[in-house]
Amino acid sequence: MSLNAKRIIVGLLSFLFLVTLIIVAWVEGLQERVGFDPLPVLSGDNRPCFTCHQEKTPGIAAQWADGMHAKVGVGCYDCHLAEKGDLDAWHHEGKLISTLVTPKDCGRCHKDISAEFQKSHHAKAGQILGSLDNVLGEIVEGPAAAHAGCQQCHGSKIAFQKDDRGEIKKDKNGKPLLEPTTWPNTGIGRLNHDGSIGTCSACHSRHRFSIEMARRPDNCGKCHLGPDHPQKEIYEESKHGIAFVTADQQGLMKMSEAEWVVGETYNSAPTCATCHVSATKNQPASHNPGARITWTLRPVVSKRQENWEDKKRAMVDVCGNCHAPDWIAGHYTQYDNAVNLYNDKFAKPAKRIMDALKKAKLVTATPFDDKIEWTYFYLWHHEGRRARMGASMMAPDYTQWHGFFEVAERFYQELIPEARELAHNHPQVEAVIAQVLEMEPHRWKKEMSQAELERVRSFYKQRYGQGEGAHPPAGTPPAQTPPPAETPPAAEPAEPTPQPTDHQPAPAKPSEV
Repeated sequence: MSLNAKRIIVGLLSFLFLVTLIIVAWVEGLQERVGFDPLPVLSGDNRPCFTCHQEKTPGIAAQWADGMHAKVGVGCYDCHLAEKGDLDAWHHEGKLISTLVTPKDCGRCHKDISAEFQKSHHAKAGQILGSLDNVLGEIVEGPAAAHAGCQQCHGSKIAFQKDDRGEIKKDKNGKPLLEPTTWPNTGIGRLNHDGSIGTCSACHSRHRFSIEMARRPDNCGKCHLGPDHPQKEIYEESKHGIAFVTADQQGLMKMSEAEWVVGETYNSAPTCATCHVSATKNQPASHNPGARITWTLRPVVSKRQENWEDKKRAMVDVCGNCHAPDWIAGHYTQYDNAVNLYNDKFAKPAKRIMDALKKAKLVTATPFDDKIEWTYFYLWHHEGRRARMGASMMAPDYTQWHGFFEVAERFYQELIPEARELAHNHPQVEAVIAQVLEMEPHRWKKEMSQAELERVRSFYKQRYGQGEGAHPPAGTPPAQTPPPAETPPAAEPAEPTPQPTDHQPAPAKPSEV
């Protein structure tokens, strides 16, 4: 074979190899390629809205076009249409519309979901407007704090600007003017002008209304975080939250799927939605996050929810996709024990003391004008909730150091001394405090038994030895050592340091000075 023939064969083989590589790359690319979403489905009524808002508010238009509503032909006018007589109705580009979309409006298509949501505890979050928390926001802090803070989670009471005659003000285009302290607002318990309560966009952010976003833990974190209800931080500390981060990074959660069923669609980790609202193989998805909750952990003293046994069975059904029955029963035992410990050892006794102080008029009727009221509020509203919520979601640090440790410190080192100071020369209140401290869980405060102290000292000795690092708690008996051969002369006694009595305030902490 000639050299030229060999060159031609090598060239042809190289060309065929190159073509093969291109074909393989193209086929693989088809499998990986992100397809373009179909164009939005626009009806005659919706087309002018979308065309105009593509220029005036392109972000809103793009969000809608990327969402499920656009794919099924639900457009701007379908959600924003109003009826004659609606308080917020106005004529715009030949259509009668409203700016504010409520669960009543969403219920035109999502009738059952809207009804279920409005019966939920979430939708009733606006009831805070008459609570002790709202006294803090509206009065102690000031209205602006409540409008931009509390009500952005709990919901505002939608109002309109009024003129001197008490009629709704309108702009030059005839649009009713909403009161700016109440709108914008996506608080989940919003009190709407049409009589409905809540807002769907609290979880399903407009205008994309992504179901994936609603399923993500971060979505709940707008409201469920912070010192008094840190559910998002608790979840992130728990094994569930840790597992979610890894599974999400690996694309195992499949949260954009229309049917999202734990144990079928995904198995790697639960989210907030998994446990509280999403479907299982045995129960449908819900829009009532309280349907599987056995305790209410919000108030001073936790109480069982109505029909809590049924709600527990619903939650156990979720747990059972990943955990064995004994494991689930053990968790509920630990959780229930923690709640009962908080209730019986700290919450009920603290409430009893506060009630006695109020009955004796040692605390005024005005909330938060006495220091002990702030102490009590911290105990149940912040630390007490953290302890209970940490136990509910298996976050040990929130249960212990951010929870029960701080509850105990607040109870023994602040609430009891402050109550004693106020109760001086009031025998009935002093008797209540004494009765509380005589309760079995509080008797350690008088004196721990020598056997218990020796047990603690022995543990530290065995664990850390006698050298550096051996620091048994104050009060533990020292190890028995032989006396020294010679006893040096005693020094002159120092002037005794005055100690606070039961009726004198203890010295202020550095943070209080």
